[in-house]
Amino acid sequence: MSGDAPVRRLALLLEYEGTGLGGSQYQTNTGTIQDALERALRSLTGEPIRVALAGRTDAGVHARGQVAACTSGSRHGPDVFVRALNHHLPDQIAVRAAREVPLTFDPRRQAAGRRYRYTIHNGRQRPALLRRFVWQVAEPLDVDAMRQAAVSLVGQHDFVAFTQPSLAGRQSTCRRMTRAEVKRSGRRIRVDMEANAFLPHQVRRTVGSLVEVGRGRLSPAEFEALVREARPGAASFAAPARGLCLMKVRYEDGLFDDETDEDL
Repeated sequence: MSGDAPVRRLALLLEYEGTGLGGSQYQTNTGTIQDALERALRSLTGEPIRVALAGRTDAGVHARGQVAACTSGSRHGPDVFVRALNHHLPDQIAVRAAREVPLTFDPRRQAAGRRYRYTIHNGRQRPALLRRFVWQVAEPLDVDAMRQAAVSLVGQHDFVAFTQPSLAGRQSTCRRMTRAEVKRSGRRIRVDMEANAFLPHQVRRTVGSLVEVGRGRLSPAEFEALVREARPGAASFAAPARGLCLMKVRYEDGLFDDETDEDL
Protein backbone atom coordinates (compact mmCIF):
# COMPACT_ATOMS: atom_id res chain seq x y z
CA MET A 1 0.00 0.00 0.00
CA SER A 2 1.32 3.43 -0.90
CA GLY A 3 1.41 6.12 1.74
CA ASP A 4 -0.56 8.51 -0.48
CA ALA A 5 -3.27 6.00 -1.39
CA PRO A 6 -6.77 7.41 -0.72
CA VAL A 7 -8.66 5.93 2.20
CA ARG A 8 -11.80 4.12 1.04
CA ARG A 9 -14.63 2.25 2.72
CA LEU A 10 -15.92 -1.01 1.33
CA ALA A 11 -19.10 -2.93 2.08
CA LEU A 12 -18.85 -6.72 1.75
CA LEU A 13 -21.77 -9.10 1.26
CA LEU A 14 -20.97 -12.33 3.12
CA GLU A 15 -22.26 -15.88 3.05
CA TYR A 16 -21.16 -18.43 5.63
CA GLU A 17 -21.88 -21.73 7.28
CA GLY A 18 -21.73 -21.20 11.02
CA THR A 19 -21.11 -24.83 11.98
CA GLY A 20 -18.09 -25.08 14.28
CA LEU A 21 -17.58 -21.32 14.49
CA GLY A 22 -18.10 -19.18 17.57
CA GLY A 23 -20.43 -16.76 15.83
CA SER A 24 -19.90 -13.54 13.92
CA GLN A 25 -18.17 -11.31 16.47
CA TYR A 26 -14.52 -11.57 17.51
CA GLN A 27 -13.75 -13.84 20.49
CA THR A 28 -10.42 -14.68 22.05
CA ASN A 29 -10.99 -18.41 22.51
CA THR A 30 -12.62 -19.57 19.27
CA GLY A 31 -12.73 -18.88 15.54
CA THR A 32 -15.33 -16.37 14.31
CA ILE A 33 -16.42 -14.73 11.07
CA GLN A 34 -14.90 -11.39 12.07
CA ASP A 35 -11.56 -12.97 12.95
CA ALA A 36 -11.33 -14.91 9.66
CA LEU A 37 -12.32 -11.87 7.59
CA GLU A 38 -9.83 -9.57 9.29
CA ARG A 39 -7.01 -12.08 8.75
CA ALA A 40 -7.94 -12.39 5.06
CA LEU A 41 -8.00 -8.61 4.67
CA ARG A 42 -4.57 -8.32 6.23
CA SER A 43 -3.21 -10.99 3.88
CA LEU A 44 -4.59 -9.04 0.92
CA THR A 45 -3.74 -5.45 1.90
CA GLY A 46 -0.99 -5.71 4.53
CA GLU A 47 -3.13 -3.49 6.76
CA PRO A 48 -4.43 -4.29 10.28
CA ILE A 49 -8.07 -3.80 9.31
CA ARG A 50 -10.99 -3.97 11.75
CA VAL A 51 -14.38 -4.83 10.26
CA ALA A 52 -17.87 -3.91 11.41
CA LEU A 53 -20.81 -6.27 10.89
CA ALA A 54 -24.47 -5.49 10.31
CA GLY A 55 -25.78 -8.19 12.62
CA ARG A 56 -24.57 -10.47 15.36
CA THR A 57 -25.08 -14.18 14.70
CA ASP A 58 -24.56 -16.80 17.40
CA ALA A 59 -22.37 -19.88 17.23
CA GLY A 60 -23.76 -22.31 14.66
CA VAL A 61 -25.97 -19.74 12.92
CA HIS A 62 -25.53 -19.30 9.16
CA ALA A 63 -25.79 -16.31 6.82
CA ARG A 64 -26.68 -15.75 3.20
CA GLY A 65 -26.72 -11.93 3.39
CA GLN A 66 -24.52 -10.66 6.22
CA VAL A 67 -22.95 -7.26 5.52
CA ALA A 68 -19.51 -6.16 6.73
CA ALA A 69 -17.66 -2.89 6.21
CA CYS A 70 -14.01 -1.95 6.40
CA THR A 71 -11.76 1.02 5.67
CA SER A 72 -8.61 0.54 3.60
CA GLY A 73 -5.96 2.44 1.71
CA SER A 74 -5.61 -0.37 -0.82
CA ARG A 75 -6.03 0.52 -4.49
CA HIS A 76 -7.61 -2.85 -5.31
CA GLY A 77 -11.03 -2.60 -6.92
CA PRO A 78 -14.11 -4.23 -5.39
CA ASP A 79 -13.94 -7.20 -7.77
CA VAL A 80 -10.34 -7.87 -6.75
CA PHE A 81 -11.37 -7.77 -3.08
CA VAL A 82 -14.01 -10.42 -3.77
CA ARG A 83 -11.66 -12.78 -5.61
CA ALA A 84 -8.69 -12.32 -3.30
CA LEU A 85 -10.63 -12.55 -0.05
CA ASN A 86 -12.30 -15.75 -1.20
CA HIS A 87 -8.82 -17.14 -1.87
CA HIS A 88 -7.71 -16.37 1.70
CA LEU A 89 -10.94 -17.21 3.55
CA PRO A 90 -11.80 -20.71 4.81
CA ASP A 91 -14.19 -22.70 2.63
CA GLN A 92 -17.21 -22.10 4.86
CA ILE A 93 -17.01 -18.30 4.42
CA ALA A 94 -17.42 -16.49 1.10
CA VAL A 95 -17.65 -12.88 -0.08
CA ARG A 96 -20.52 -12.65 -2.57
CA ALA A 97 -20.02 -9.03 -3.59
CA ALA A 98 -18.24 -5.80 -2.65
CA ARG A 99 -19.20 -2.14 -3.12
CA GLU A 100 -17.44 1.13 -2.39
CA VAL A 101 -19.52 3.15 0.09
CA PRO A 102 -19.20 6.53 1.87
CA LEU A 103 -16.61 6.71 4.66
CA THR A 104 -19.46 7.28 7.11
CA PHE A 105 -21.19 4.00 6.26
CA ASP A 106 -22.11 1.97 9.37
CA PRO A 107 -23.53 -1.44 8.41
CA ARG A 108 -25.36 -1.92 11.70
CA ARG A 109 -26.73 1.54 12.50
CA GLN A 110 -27.77 2.32 8.93
CA ALA A 111 -29.58 -0.98 8.34
CA ALA A 112 -33.29 -0.45 7.75
CA GLY A 113 -34.25 -4.10 8.18
CA ARG A 114 -33.00 -7.64 8.64
CA ARG A 115 -34.57 -10.85 7.39
CA TYR A 116 -33.99 -14.23 9.01
CA ARG A 117 -35.15 -17.66 7.91
CA TYR A 118 -35.49 -20.66 10.19
CA THR A 119 -35.82 -24.09 8.55
CA ILE A 120 -37.43 -27.12 10.15
CA HIS A 121 -37.33 -30.68 8.80
CA ASN A 122 -40.66 -32.12 9.89
CA GLY A 123 -40.29 -35.88 9.60
CA ARG A 124 -39.46 -39.00 11.58
CA GLN A 125 -36.31 -39.81 9.60
CA ARG A 126 -33.37 -37.52 10.19
CA PRO A 127 -31.97 -35.72 7.13
CA ALA A 128 -28.37 -36.41 6.13
CA LEU A 129 -27.58 -33.77 3.51
CA LEU A 130 -29.27 -30.92 5.40
CA ARG A 131 -28.38 -31.95 8.95
CA ARG A 132 -26.29 -28.80 9.57
CA PHE A 133 -28.99 -26.44 8.30
CA VAL A 134 -32.29 -27.69 9.73
CA TRP A 135 -33.91 -28.63 13.01
CA GLN A 136 -35.51 -32.04 12.80
CA VAL A 137 -38.89 -32.20 14.53
CA ALA A 138 -40.22 -35.75 14.30
CA GLU A 139 -43.86 -35.33 15.35
CA PRO A 140 -46.35 -33.78 12.87
CA LEU A 141 -46.71 -30.00 13.18
CA ASP A 142 -49.93 -28.06 12.63
CA VAL A 143 -48.62 -25.39 10.25
CA ASP A 144 -52.00 -23.65 10.05
CA ALA A 145 -51.93 -23.06 13.82
CA MET A 146 -48.31 -21.87 13.62
CA ARG A 147 -49.25 -19.49 10.81
CA GLN A 148 -52.19 -18.15 12.82
CA ALA A 149 -49.94 -17.55 15.82
CA ALA A 150 -47.27 -15.80 13.74
CA VAL A 151 -49.75 -13.11 12.68
CA SER A 152 -49.58 -11.64 16.20
CA LEU A 153 -45.87 -10.89 15.74
CA VAL A 154 -46.37 -8.29 13.01
CA GLY A 155 -46.27 -4.69 14.16
CA GLN A 156 -44.52 -2.68 16.87
CA HIS A 157 -44.24 -4.77 20.03
CA ASP A 158 -42.18 -5.24 23.16
CA PHE A 159 -40.50 -8.61 22.45
CA VAL A 160 -38.96 -8.99 25.90
CA ALA A 161 -40.64 -12.40 26.28
CA PHE A 162 -38.48 -13.72 23.45
CA THR A 163 -35.04 -12.66 24.68
CA GLN A 164 -32.79 -12.92 27.70
CA PRO A 165 -34.68 -11.81 30.86
CA SER A 166 -31.61 -9.81 31.92
CA LEU A 167 -32.23 -7.33 29.10
CA ALA A 168 -35.47 -6.15 30.70
CA GLY A 169 -35.03 -2.59 31.92
CA ARG A 170 -31.45 -2.34 30.62
CA GLN A 171 -32.31 -1.42 27.03
CA SER A 172 -35.33 -1.00 24.81
CA THR A 173 -36.82 -4.36 23.84
CA CYS A 174 -39.36 -2.88 21.41
CA ARG A 175 -38.94 -3.81 17.76
CA ARG A 176 -41.03 -3.37 14.59
CA MET A 177 -41.77 -6.69 12.87
CA THR A 178 -42.82 -6.25 9.25
CA ARG A 179 -43.03 -9.90 8.22
CA ALA A 180 -43.70 -13.19 10.00
CA GLU A 181 -44.59 -16.10 7.71
CA VAL A 182 -44.75 -19.87 8.14
CA LYS A 183 -44.73 -21.99 4.98
CA ARG A 184 -44.56 -25.72 4.36
CA SER A 185 -43.02 -27.42 1.32
CA GLY A 186 -43.10 -31.17 1.75
CA ARG A 187 -41.27 -32.02 4.95
CA ARG A 188 -39.62 -28.61 5.09
CA ILE A 189 -41.17 -25.77 7.09
CA ARG A 190 -39.72 -22.28 6.72
CA VAL A 191 -40.28 -19.47 9.18
CA ASP A 192 -39.37 -16.07 7.70
CA MET A 193 -39.17 -12.99 9.90
CA GLU A 194 -38.18 -9.45 9.02
CA ALA A 195 -37.86 -6.54 11.43
CA ASN A 196 -36.00 -3.28 11.84
CA ALA A 197 -33.76 -5.15 14.33
CA PHE A 198 -33.81 -8.26 16.50
CA LEU A 199 -32.98 -8.94 20.13
CA PRO A 200 -30.47 -11.63 21.15
CA HIS A 201 -32.00 -15.10 20.60
CA GLN A 202 -35.31 -13.53 19.55
CA VAL A 203 -35.77 -15.56 16.38
CA ARG A 204 -34.80 -18.88 17.95
CA ARG A 205 -37.08 -18.37 20.96
CA THR A 206 -39.90 -17.28 18.69
CA VAL A 207 -39.50 -20.39 16.53
CA GLY A 208 -39.32 -22.55 19.66
CA SER A 209 -42.70 -21.20 20.78
CA LEU A 210 -44.20 -21.54 17.30
CA VAL A 211 -43.17 -25.21 17.25
CA GLU A 212 -44.90 -25.63 20.61
CA VAL A 213 -48.01 -24.26 18.90
CA GLY A 214 -47.53 -26.74 16.07
CA ARG A 215 -47.23 -29.59 18.58
CA GLY A 216 -50.48 -28.53 20.25
CA ARG A 217 -48.77 -27.66 23.55
CA LEU A 218 -49.49 -23.97 23.12
CA SER A 219 -52.54 -22.41 21.48
CA PRO A 220 -52.33 -19.48 19.04
CA ALA A 221 -54.10 -17.39 21.68
CA GLU A 222 -51.50 -18.34 24.30
CA PHE A 223 -48.73 -17.45 21.85
CA GLU A 224 -50.38 -14.09 21.23
CA ALA A 225 -50.44 -13.55 25.01
CA LEU A 226 -46.66 -14.01 25.10
CA VAL A 227 -46.37 -11.09 22.71
CA ARG A 228 -49.06 -8.96 24.33
CA GLU A 229 -48.14 -9.43 27.99
CA ALA A 230 -44.37 -9.00 27.43
CA ARG A 231 -43.21 -10.96 30.47
CA PRO A 232 -39.37 -11.06 30.45
CA GLY A 233 -38.05 -14.40 29.21
CA ALA A 234 -41.49 -16.06 29.17
CA ALA A 235 -40.69 -17.79 25.85
CA SER A 236 -37.74 -19.74 27.23
CA PHE A 237 -37.57 -22.63 24.72
CA ALA A 238 -35.09 -21.76 21.96
CA ALA A 239 -34.82 -23.66 18.69
CA PRO A 240 -31.30 -24.96 17.86
CA ALA A 241 -28.90 -22.57 16.17
CA ARG A 242 -28.28 -24.75 13.10
CA GLY A 243 -31.68 -24.02 11.52
CA LEU A 244 -31.20 -20.25 11.52
CA CYS A 245 -29.87 -18.15 8.63
CA LEU A 246 -29.50 -14.38 8.23
CA MET A 247 -30.88 -13.98 4.72
CA LYS A 248 -30.66 -10.25 4.06
CA VAL A 249 -29.81 -6.88 5.55
CA ARG A 250 -31.79 -4.10 3.89
CA TYR A 251 -30.64 -0.50 3.38
CA GLU A 252 -32.65 2.51 2.24
CA ASP A 253 -30.26 3.14 -0.67
CA GLY A 254 -30.72 -0.42 -1.98
CA LEU A 255 -27.18 -1.59 -1.21
CA PHE A 256 -26.78 -5.17 -2.53
CA ASP A 257 -30.43 -5.36 -3.64
CA ASP A 258 -29.17 -6.41 -7.07
CA GLU A 259 -27.73 -9.59 -5.53
CA THR A 260 -30.56 -12.12 -5.69
CA ASP A 261 -31.52 -14.19 -2.64
CA GLU A 262 -31.48 -17.87 -3.46
CA ASP A 263 -33.74 -20.18 -1.50
CA LEU A 264 -31.98 -22.39 1.02
